Amino acid sequence: MTIDFPASAHDGMTQGVSRFGRRRLLAGTASGAVAAAFASLARPSAASAASTERRDPSADYGLLRPAVDEATGLTLLALPEGFTYHSYGWTGQIMTDGQPTPTDHDGMAVVDKRGGKLALVRNHELTAGESTQSLVEGGMYDMAEFGGTTNLVFDRRSGRFTQDWASLGGCIRNCAGGPTPWRSWLSCEETFEDYDAQALNHGYIFDVPGFGTSNGTPIRAAGRFSHEAVAVDTRTGIVYETEDDNPSALYAYENPGGRRCIVDGGELYAMVVVGSPRFDLSAGFETGTTFDIDWQLVADPEAKEGRAIDSAPDAAIISRGEGAWYDRGTVYFVSTDGGAAGAGQIWALDPREKTVTLLFESPGTDVMDAPDNIAVSRRGGILLCEDGGSDPKRLIGLTPGGAAFDFAENLIDLAPGDVDRIDAVYPGTKANFWDEPVGVYSDQEWCGATFAYDWLFVNVQSPGVTFAITGPWERGAL
Repeated sequence: MTIDFPASAHDGMTQGVSRFGRRRLLAGTASGAVAAAFASLARPSAASAASTERRDPSADYGLLRPAVDEATGLTLLALPEGFTYHSYGWTGQIMTDGQPTPTDHDGMAVVDKRGGKLALVRNHELTAGESTQSLVEGGMYDMAEFGGTTNLVFDRRSGRFTQDWASLGGCIRNCAGGPTPWRSWLSCEETFEDYDAQALNHGYIFDVPGFGTSNGTPIRAAGRFSHEAVAVDTRTGIVYETEDDNPSALYAYENPGGRRCIVDGGELYAMVVVGSPRFDLSAGFETGTTFDIDWQLVADPEAKEGRAIDSAPDAAIISRGEGAWYDRGTVYFVSTDGGAAGAGQIWALDPREKTVTLLFESPGTDVMDAPDNIAVSRRGGILLCEDGGSDPKRLIGLTPGGAAFDFAENLIDLAPGDVDRIDAVYPGTKANFWDEPVGVYSDQEWCGATFAYDWLFVNVQSPGVTFAITGPWERGAL
């Protein structure tokens, strides 16, 4: 396995940390992958437009219009003209394994395919007592906890979901994660508590296959902290991890399994800005600003004494690291309240050039309010799930040229008759819903965006529902 970390990293601090640091603009100096994808961000006009102007809604695809769900007949979303969608996997809906769908849908990705069938793994951000516990034979970590994952199978030929089942249980607050080159999903617990040698501790990563169930065993060496998302380098198997805390770090797990599987027992590193210990990346920077980075060994990855970040004293600071995605040699990650306005930043890490570049910084909540989960389309556009105070919540696109645009709005508003309609299509929804499903949900967050072929799959966390969206993607960046 080829490791991108310097040999001196095992000394606890890389030799490179003592080198001079520098900032530079992207133009002419950034790595090929990032430069090719977002080259125009370095041009003053593009950077200015992206950072100071409110866009027309869905500038790439046209105005957003209320659209009817093909499954229930309800108007649940606003989308550009020509796009259609259908809902599935509502909270309480009986799955094909006979159990009700858990609530609090969160991170998700398409992780495997067999013929015309796609396998998705979906997180449920639950703690004890929040919902009916999904039981997974051989895949329960802690019987006292209710978080975990469910899997869904989507048939491309019919354009419909065909199966779903519980695939991991006994976890706390499974928030995000990431797809792997070994056709699985790494599900992350977003929780942290003091280490207890006599108890089942939480805050780990679990591996969940696309067509199957997890063994419920955490990858302890990958760290114990308030995990958010991961991005796996498909060429090396190195797992890059974000931390939803403040301060937080960006971590990299040197996976002994390489790109074939994830194996416990590797070493964990934290990203360092060269020459600037504990450099704060959440401060405001000009679009295209790039920093040289290195990696420092995390001496206490299981956080038996304090937090994991405490044992990497030079780690660069990120304000609430959230979404992460790997695409064609680049690791994209989100600082959900970073930047001068505290409204969010999007960063791009080039592991081979050992640089990190600011792609976008929201100038205010009207442009982008607390981006969370992130996905990259096959055309190179970025889609961000909004989790701030805006109402309705938006799916926001970011073009390779640095322009942000609204792609979708959450319009969910359920009356008693609406719930009856959903239950008629998807039995169990009304009877097994964790709380009264009637109400306005337009201010609830989007989660788990993931692209596959001509489809976008995405969740709204509450009331808990998954959408499959399709349409004329070629008209824009997504």
